[in-house]
Amino acid sequence: MITTVSRRRFMGVSAGVGATLASSRFFALDSYARTPAGKYEGMFAPLDAFVEQYMRDMNAPGMTLVLADRDGVQRVVTYGWSDMEGKAAVQPGQIFQIGSISKSFLSICLLQLRDEGKLDLHKPIAAYMPWLRIDSAFAPITTHHMLTHSSGLPSIPPVFLSDPAQKHRAAYAPGEHFHYCNMAFTALGHLLWTLDGRNIGDAIRQRVFEPLGMTQSEPVITLENRPRQAKNYNPFQGDRPYPRNGRLSEAPAIITTEGAGCIAATPRDMGLYVQMIANRGQGRRGRLLSEEGFGLFSQAHIQAEEFGPTASYGYGIAVDTLDGHKILRHTGGMVSFASSMHVDLDEGVGAFASINAMQGYRPNPVAQYAIRLMRAQREGKPLPTIPPPTAATRVEDAAEYAGVYQSADGRTLEFVAADQALFLLQKGKRVPLEGGGGRFIVLDEDFARFSLAFGRADAKDPKSPVVEVGWGSDWFVNAKYSGPNQFDYPKEWDSYAGHYRNESAWIGSLRILVRKGKLLLDGVVPLEPAPGGVFYLRDEPYSPEWIRFGEVVNGKAMRIKLSGEDMWRVMTA
Repeated sequence: MITTVSRRRFMGVSAGVGATLASSRFFALDSYARTPAGKYEGMFAPLDAFVEQYMRDMNAPGMTLVLADRDGVQRVVTYGWSDMEGKAAVQPGQIFQIGSISKSFLSICLLQLRDEGKLDLHKPIAAYMPWLRIDSAFAPITTHHMLTHSSGLPSIPPVFLSDPAQKHRAAYAPGEHFHYCNMAFTALGHLLWTLDGRNIGDAIRQRVFEPLGMTQSEPVITLENRPRQAKNYNPFQGDRPYPRNGRLSEAPAIITTEGAGCIAATPRDMGLYVQMIANRGQGRRGRLLSEEGFGLFSQAHIQAEEFGPTASYGYGIAVDTLDGHKILRHTGGMVSFASSMHVDLDEGVGAFASINAMQGYRPNPVAQYAIRLMRAQREGKPLPTIPPPTAATRVEDAAEYAGVYQSADGRTLEFVAADQALFLLQKGKRVPLEGGGGRFIVLDEDFARFSLAFGRADAKDPKSPVVEVGWGSDWFVNAKYSGPNQFDYPKEWDSYAGHYRNESAWIGSLRILVRKGKLLLDGVVPLEPAPGGVFYLRDEPYSPEWIRFGEVVNGKAMRIKLSGEDMWRVMTA
């Protein structure tokens, strides 16, 4: 095994190393490659070229990447900057927060307890944790439901609600629908602690890290291990939509010991984890899971369209297909890190990629292209071509949105399409738009607070003409619009409109507004009124997330509960 630097390769460089480091963040540093290196060496150049293109397209500061197969870790490589201001390169020994990929580690620990006869996955969770406050009119929620995001519980709140009288509300019968639920996995971390007798950090270290030889990673994120983390970034202004090339700033330090996303790992260690999954539960020192346990881990238990049209969910891991191969995959989104892991179970290859910034995306294309290259290399087939760049302002159906839209008070918005791009005519200039699917960010400070939300004549028919556009509470229609122009709604809703905030790095800001007689969150998510003064978020048909408004002072609600989290009115727009 080689653990020292084996090769430096700087891409697109005509001057020396020092000049490159001073002028470009797009360079690759290989820190590990197995010998002989011929197995995958031929694919490194196109992979590095794609990563360079991807990082430029997505405005990524730095990245770690590991390739592994059933035989072991095959390559560890880092790209770009750990410290953009100080021009310090990402180092292979730095740890990156892997976010929700931690859920698969927790799931493996719980499946080990099942193998040991200490956990019945289908027993009501209340039998193990009677203190967990759940309000449900349905059948009991089990560990199985929580592992598969099918409990019907909201994702946002903490396990331990600040109001001792409040309970977590189940919105539907467990097992009926998939709704990604961080709170459930945080509760499962407490289940691990209860049954194992060790806190989640010690349990993960001893049950997963040590058997796999993951000696450089941390099972929980604390300030003690912050010096080992790559410097990390998030949007400079976090209370509004973020354009792809928006300004970044160094993110605040966080502490998290919760099962929903608590692990920080080096790329090599993640390669050992990928190797175990590729070997279907077999680790370096024996099986980490029984064959039956791994079968449960990797089984498609429930359809999970949130992960894609062909995706299902196992236990803490998404189950999907790629080019006809069975794939286990997951992403991880933290306050200031974004990660992706893909493992091809049929071919026995996998990749993990992580970026030291949170900009609203995950590096799935990098992991996918890596395993496609690995498969082709193993099979002696031509390497797949580099995926084309994805320009932020490319709008293939731009012409459908073009035209003049007018509000009831006579104001207008005019959009023009050109070269598969969409522009707003603003103060004599053409301002480009980013996005698609009817949701766009306007690259202009006057429109920074909200996204534009276009609507069609028939909301269920994506081929029907575009007839309206909303921005915040403003509403505009074009000449093709034939619906009503006035809308009735309860006038107390006007007291709800405004800016609310929680200074938690995970919660931040939201804005409530009224448009077309509907209450909306951030101008795009409908709020559906329900009995008891509750409004359900309807960005998904069965979302259990909810809002309740409280403490109306001088005609303004001063506080909201967001699925149990408190947020307070900000006295600015």
